[in-house]
Amino acid sequence: MRRTDPGEGHGPVRYGPPLPGDGLPVLPELAAVLSAAASRADAQPVGGAPALLEAACGYWTRRGLPSVPDRVAAAPGAPALLLALTAALAGDGADVLVPRPCAAWWAPYARLLGRPAFPVPTPPESGGVPDPYALLETVRRVRAEGGDPRLLVLSVADDPTATVTPPELLHETVEAATAEGLHLVSDETWRDTVHDPHGTVLLSPAEMLPGEVTVVTDLAGALLPPGWPAAVARFPATDTGARLHARVLDILTALGARIAAPVAAAAGYALDEPAPVVERREAAVRLHARVAAAVHREVTAAGGLARPPQAGRHLYADLGSLREPLAAQGVGDAQELEDLLTARLGTPVPGGHRFGDDLGELRVRLATGPLMGGADEERTECLTAPEPLELPHLQRALMSLRSVLADLRDDARRWEPPR
Repeated sequence: MRRTDPGEGHGPVRYGPPLPGDGLPVLPELAAVLSAAASRADAQPVGGAPALLEAACGYWTRRGLPSVPDRVAAAPGAPALLLALTAALAGDGADVLVPRPCAAWWAPYARLLGRPAFPVPTPPESGGVPDPYALLETVRRVRAEGGDPRLLVLSVADDPTATVTPPELLHETVEAATAEGLHLVSDETWRDTVHDPHGTVLLSPAEMLPGEVTVVTDLAGALLPPGWPAAVARFPATDTGARLHARVLDILTALGARIAAPVAAAAGYALDEPAPVVERREAAVRLHARVAAAVHREVTAAGGLARPPQAGRHLYADLGSLREPLAAQGVGDAQELEDLLTARLGTPVPGGHRFGDDLGELRVRLATGPLMGGADEERTECLTAPEPLELPHLQRALMSLRSVLADLRDDARRWEPPR
């Protein structure tokens, strides 16, 4: 039996994979804040202590989204917030819409509540935000079948595709969604990881229609290590937003979803964006942008397809052009491709089925974090080197990727008919 089958040992919810890590040592100033708070014995209040909520308000206000503490909530990771939001908005028989592909952790929370998550295709140029016409057609079809779509989850800086949605497309989709009465949850975990912030326009849906959008940000995207779970949500400054905020706090209370006090201290420090945090974030973004561009070159040189990465620490590769030689190696779907590349590269390479794509499509998400090295010295060197791609350990990692992809490419050429 395949390990993705739900019958052995777990139900159909536990899919993974986690967010792509940055592969870098913990920022010393963050570690110091966490250590200083380690002796605190008191529990944080559900939804976050006032200091953390004020820090979150400042973070969003600096990004053009004025916020007040009574419209903000914090939780131990974005999954807890999305579960609470889904239960509040769609737990009474309503339906959820998500783009295809989408972050691996979105749809399981709808399924956990017994609600289907209807996928909506994304346009060719970017992922994370549904095509507006496909969205309208999906809403029409779901309602014709007796459904009640109420919630759309989207992301302008996307996992898994690593793209940023153009503002004009986002505007059309947001208008279509709100015209159909959908509430939007905007996952902005990756908004601070845009590779070319001066050449890429990132617009939040909450800037367009602030009364209809709840923003969720997992701090593991750009501010905290993935092992320190913390996330914040910003609710609309409306009566509807107040009711939704209160309901989410009720659900987080029932779940006992409190941020650990040391992590809350580190989260508040990071959200205030002092100089060490900003400098590390900018250095990490520059590093991962260069490495992602190098991985993109390797994928396309091997005959694969991938949108040029614009944000995050990953890219989404389509190896459908290598289907015949892969079939000769026993690979016929995304799970088998995941198994093959994970074994050969020695690091998790999740298949596209984890992100809502069809199992038969030969797509995978490649992360840049694992290429940074194993020792802290190597990973720190990646941050400080003027030419990180020339570092021996990073060159070896890219050569390993090149070798694995070249094997597939060479097999593909052997399968080409004679001319």
